[in-house]
Parts: sequence; structure tokens; C-alpha cells
Amino acid sequence: MAPHDGHHIGVPVTAPPSRLRRLLADRPALILAAFSVLIALILVLNQGSMFYAVALIALILALLVTFYRIDWGFYLFMGLVLLFDQYPPRGYESSIIGLEYFENLKGFDIFSRIDWAVANPLEVHLFLIIGLWVILIVMRKRLFYQRVPFWQLAAIFFGWLLISLTYGMATGGDFLPALWELRSLFYVGILYFFVPQIIQRPEQVRTFVRVCIAAISFKAVQGVARVIRLGFDFGGRTELTNHEDPLFFAGLFMLFFALSMFGVKTKERTYLRWALPFIAVVFILAQRRATYGAFGVGFVAYSLLLTGAQFRRILRYVLPGLVLLGIYLAVFWDNETSIGLPAQLIKSSFSSTQETAGERYYSNLYREFENYNLSQTIQRSPIFGIGFGNKYDQPISLAMIPFSLRDYISHNEIFWLIVKSGAIGFFLFWLYLDIVVMYTTHIFRRMTDPYFKAVCVMIIVAVFGQLIVSFYDLQLTYSRNMVYLGAMMGLLPTLDRIADGQAAGKGSAG
Repeated sequence: MAPHDGHHIGVPVTAPPSRLRRLLADRPALILAAFSVLIALILVLNQGSMFYAVALIALILALLVTFYRIDWGFYLFMGLVLLFDQYPPRGYESSIIGLEYFENLKGFDIFSRIDWAVANPLEVHLFLIIGLWVILIVMRKRLFYQRVPFWQLAAIFFGWLLISLTYGMATGGDFLPALWELRSLFYVGILYFFVPQIIQRPEQVRTFVRVCIAAISFKAVQGVARVIRLGFDFGGRTELTNHEDPLFFAGLFMLFFALSMFGVKTKERTYLRWALPFIAVVFILAQRRATYGAFGVGFVAYSLLLTGAQFRRILRYVLPGLVLLGIYLAVFWDNETSIGLPAQLIKSSFSSTQETAGERYYSNLYREFENYNLSQTIQRSPIFGIGFGNKYDQPISLAMIPFSLRDYISHNEIFWLIVKSGAIGFFLFWLYLDIVVMYTTHIFRRMTDPYFKAVCVMIIVAVFGQLIVSFYDLQLTYSRNMVYLGAMMGLLPTLDRIADGQAAGKGSAG
């Protein structure tokens, strides 16, 4: 079931080469002087603008951290992805930090005349980490390669996406829209293969989880700060955080539930116990209806992993909660105040008339029009799809929305995927993720360490949650959650090795 064995040559690459340590220790003044000259030159060339100077400092520091410890460099990468905003929430002209991290380099003045500068800083950062990993291996001539499970299936799926891209370009598609359609999907594939080469030991998995907890918690703090600044009045806004943040919050909920159920007493559980009430408030106020469903499906998936005794134990909390939820919905079903907000969001998800759906009526209608247009488009090429970079048909004209790729990408990206890659790509997509879920469940059943069992729950919820929100909310083409998903899936080979080690220790002890 689990092709987990790796190939060992030497030891995992984590510590810095002695030559680098000597350089940093013996020549700090020279390095600082060269660095200062470079910063001054950038300031002169950009008429005193600090943006590129700060960007260069950040890049050099990231490279030094990565070269010193490759796993630290990767933690930094994950932290930045989760901390930064790819798009500002509606109602805010800009986010607190980070939009530029996801923008094409061509969008910066210094690269504006370079037509091929279509990579973004996120991709530059990731490929620098991968490049340094290769350099460290060459310098030391030591390698610890961890085999990736079901890599053949993953390669076939992502290979088919490339074929669909080629077909789209050959049939008149536009490259830049195709790039934005595909880049985030490929983050999943890259990290699925790369993360097992970096995160290889139990303590590294723990550190990775802590980085995710810290970064996601910051987004909750950001949401709370916005609530306070608005005087607890949304002022017509429909969201407080990015669309993908509530999906990350749901992962923390499930991690806490699993740690509690399995009796894990760690700092992570203690921290989450105090942080979750604040995270839950922002989760609700974020007004992302799809994540309610994602959380519900994730909780059901988690419940199915439990033993009979554990399931009965959790029912003692779930059943009263469901009764209270039913009472709440009955009382506040038609209540338009802030306390009735969750009820209104749930109500609007099942309503088809303007009177019952309220402000969400036009959002629902827009999605219905999109789905109809997708269903008509797929009839043109049901097996192979229309290819990436091509617009889907619009027999029903769509309203103008502030989204430049409106004619290429729909809200329902599960249906969108079959339109672009055809039945073949759709089948491979579901087969790949189904196998990942089965593999995670297999590891969960074999794992004896309760902490890592909880991490398995977090991974399963990440996959299920991603699928649910992708039915409604552009979530296969957002960079942050696809990096997160790929990294979570990339933990599986290491968790499998941990389970093997525990089984071997138990066997030898017996």
C-alpha cells in the first residue's frame, strides 16, 4: 500500500557547510560593506525608492537563512505564503502586507520592459530554495532522497495539464491567462515532490505545524484588528480576510479537536485552546459560506477515522451542539442583525429567491449563470477539454465583476477543470486526490503517536476542505491555499516513515 522506503546516501542536508560559517565569522565587515554599497546603488538607480532596497535585503536574508539551514529556509517560505495577502479583501484598498509577493515581476517598474518576466516573487523564492538544495547536495556529495508515494500518478496528472496547456495554445489561447490558470495547480505538484526532501524528521514536522499555526493565527489577529477598527460595524463590507483564510482556520479547529481527542498535551494544544475563540469569531465574520461546508465535511471525515469509543465520546458534544445550532437557526433565520449573520449566510446558501437570499441573491445567480455556461462549453470537447488559455462560452452574458480573468476562470473550479482539461484531466484529478486521502488514512491507522495522528487529520481536512471550497470560490487558482495543500500532502512520506519506525520499535520491543 505504501511505497515509503527512501534511498540513503549519507545524511539529510540541514547544517551549513563549514566554509560558509568561516566566511560569515571571519569577514563580517567586508560583507557588510559590500552589502551597503549594493543598497546605495539600488537607491540611486530607483531615485531613492525604498521598495527595491527592502526587497533586496529580504532576498539576501532569505538566501542566507536557507543556505544555513535548508529546512529553516522552507519554514520561512511557508510563513510568508500564509502571512501575505494575494488579494486584498473587498472594501480594503490594500492589505497590511504582501500583495507584491504574488504579483508577476513584469508588474514592477524595474522589470516592466522584460516580456518574459512572468514569474512572481513566490516562485522565485521557491525555486531559489530548490536550487540551493541542489547546490548543497553537490557541495557535500551526500543525499537523502525520500521516495514520493504514487509519483507516477501525480506525474501523469500534471503531464496531462501540460498537454491541455499545449492544446490551448495551439487553438488560439492566450499564454498569460493560461499561466494564471495553471501556476497554482503546479505548486501542489512541486511541493508534493519537494517537501519530503526537506521535512524528513519528526521534529521538522512539528516545527512545520507550528509555523502554520503561528502564521494562520496572525491572519485571525488581522481580522480582529479590522473588526475593532471598524467599530464592530462592517460598513457594507462582506469580508474581513482573504477568501482562503477561513479554510486555514478550519484546519486549526480540526487539529485542536484531534489533539484533544487523542489526549496530546503539547504547547500547540494549549495555545490553540486560548486562540480558537478569537479565530472562531473571525471565521464567522469572514462570511465565506463555502468554508462552513468545508468545515462540516472535514468534521465528518475526521469522525469516520475514530474508533467506536472515540466516536461515541465525540457524539456527546456534537449532538447537543447540533440541537443548539437548530435552535439558533430557528430563532435567527430572519434576523438581519450581526448576531444573525451566520444564520443569514446559511440561509442564503439554500435560497433561490431574492426575498430569502437577500444580498447574496445576485452572487448565487451569477454562479448559476457561470455553471450553465460551463455546461454548454464542455459539449464542444468533452473528452479533451478546450485547453487552458481559452475563454469558456457565455451563451448567458455575465455581469462585469472586478476580476480580470472573469472570462477564463469561473467560481466553480471543479466544473471549470473538466471544461479546460476534459474528462481525462477530471478523472486524473479525482484519482490523484482520492489516492492521497486513502494513503493518509492508511498512515493514520498505522500511526501510534497521537500527535502525528492529529497531523494526519489536518491533512485529510485540508484535502476535503479544498475540494469543497473549489466548488464555489475560485480556490484551485489561488496561490496561498494551493501551496498549503501541496505542502500538507508532501508531509505524507515522512509521516509514513515515522509510522514505520514506531511499528519497528514496537515489534522489536515485543
